[in-house]
This record gives sequence, C-alpha cells and structure tokens, in this order.
Amino acid sequence: MMRTATTVEASSGWPDIRDFVLEAEKLGLGECWVAEAWGSDAPSVLGYLAARTDRIRLGSGIMQLGVRTPVALAQAALTLAEMSGGRFALGLGPSGPQVIEGLHGVPFARPLTRMRETVQIIRSAFAGEKISFEGKAFRIPLPGESRPMRLSTTPNEDIPIYLATLSPRMLELTGELADGWLGTSFVPEGADAYFRHLDAGLAKAGRSRSDLVVCQGAEVAFASDEDELRPMVAGRKKELAFSLGGMGSASTNFYHDAYSRQGWADVAAEVRERWQSGDRDGAAELVTDEMVLATTLIGTEDMVRARLKVWRAAGVDTVRLYPAGDTLDERLATLGRALELVTEVP
Repeated sequence: MMRTATTVEASSGWPDIRDFVLEAEKLGLGECWVAEAWGSDAPSVLGYLAARTDRIRLGSGIMQLGVRTPVALAQAALTLAEMSGGRFALGLGPSGPQVIEGLHGVPFARPLTRMRETVQIIRSAFAGEKISFEGKAFRIPLPGESRPMRLSTTPNEDIPIYLATLSPRMLELTGELADGWLGTSFVPEGADAYFRHLDAGLAKAGRSRSDLVVCQGAEVAFASDEDELRPMVAGRKKELAFSLGGMGSASTNFYHDAYSRQGWADVAAEVRERWQSGDRDGAAELVTDEMVLATTLIGTEDMVRARLKVWRAAGVDTVRLYPAGDTLDERLATLGRALELVTEVP
C-alpha cells in the first residue's frame, strides 16, 4: 500500500495549518512535509510540529540550496531528528534563480555541483566525522588557521535525504545519492520522462528502484458528478498556467520543462509566451482539461480511486495529498476521503 503525506507552508493562517496537521495525524496521515519557498522558513515550523505530534513523520519539503551552508542544513536536520524522536527526513532542492538570486542574492550557478557536494558534506556531518571537504563549490575549512571540526551533536546516519528535482541531470543525481525523490508535475503515463534518469543514477551507484522512495504530490478534490467536475477543472487552469509561465525566470522554468518532456511541449511554450507577455487569462485558456486531470487527483470518487491505482502502478511509493476545501473542516473531510481510497490500493 502507498504511504500518505501532505505538504504545508506556514506563511499565513498558522492556526488553521497547525490544527490541520494535528488532525491529519489523528486521521492516520503518514507524513507531513513543510515547505518554505519564499515564505516562512521550514525548521521553525518543523520544530513546533515535532513537539505537538507523536507519530507522523516530518520532513522539510524543501529547504533550498544556497540559503544555508551544508553544515547549517546538517545541524538543522540533526536537531529536528532529535526533537522528533527520529521522525525527521531532510528534503533539499535547488529552487530556482528567481528565489535564490532575486530574493536571497545568492548565485544560482552550478546547482548540480552544489547539490552533490552539499549531500556529501551533510552525510559527513551526520556520521560525526570531522568535516574536511574540498570541492568545486565548497571548501571546508577555509585556508588559514582554521582546522576541521565535527559537530557536538550525537551522530545520526539514519536521517533520510530526499531531493526535489526535475531536470534530467538532477534526477540522475537523485537516483545516485538520495534516499527519496520529492517529485511534482507528475503524469504517470509519462513517468518514463523521470524514471529513465532516476534509474540511470541508481544503476551508476549499483542500486535498484527499491532503494529510492518515490514521493509524488497532487491536489485531491472530489466532485459528485461530471457537471460539478467541469468548473473545478476550469478553476485550476490559471494555477497551472502560472507554473508553466510564471515560475522561475523567462529562460529557466523547471515546471515548464517537466511538462514539455511529458508530451505538452507545444502547449507549454505557448502558455509561457502568453504569460510572459502579460496575457494571464489567455495563457490559462490554453491549458487543457487533460493537463489538469493528468497531474492531479481531481474527480469523482471512482475517478480518484482509479487514478491512485495508476499512480501506484507507475511506481509511486508515497502519495502527497493536497486536499481542496475552503475551510479547515472541508480540507480535513477531503483528506479523510482520500486516505480511505489509498487503503484500497494494493
């Protein structure tokens, strides 16, 4: 059976988010990943949730490369693992130039190199080793009077590292180094666009698919019939148009590229062109019903049940659910229905 998860981000409405996670744990949700994007930071939220929950696994989904040093990431992970009684997983991602350079003022250059070296340094810190590293992106310690140091925290090599990646080379690196993959923009019928690169990395490291947890996310929403479903799908088109045309920069948009590799290159290019020109409504009109339904779990209960089976057959180990609803009670009700359906998937 697939494991279940969700992702929250605490930039606003914190009381509802807190209550949502606490109630989701009671419903039996397996994991909660905390995002930071360009809003709230993840470790603060995770520390709070570690103190208030008992069973649910917590993860950073994701902390961004370049915002913290590799050792600072390791310190946060070791601290959160200790605070949660071993329930923490470290999720890392490269983010994109708009956030890394535009918000933090840190160069986005060489994300592949920085990701590889960051994971290597973190694993050294997790092992309790003196940290001595000389690579292309990082040099620890710097030349001079400093000497290699080890963290004073208790070593913990059991903290899993998940990578949120989309580009082919990053996916290959994920297969080579990571314990799990936090994916998005996923179409199970086009899964080979991801898995062939993940599998190449796994083979390079002498590993198999069973060594990598595939965690995929999608909005889940239920319609009573086709008439109710149509406006729900239409309402998601502008959100998808933003991902295709507004995320990242004019030349670097990993979501656009991911959809392109899964069969929608022409549409994705047109959506980005219209979005970048300021025609947001025109961009949304180009998004098809198929694009929305293929990458979400929106539909009647029978449709969602069928899609969950397709996701499992495609190789998804953990389904990350984003339940729809205008209120806390509605989101929890949607989540509860989805969790029941997941239990029916072998």
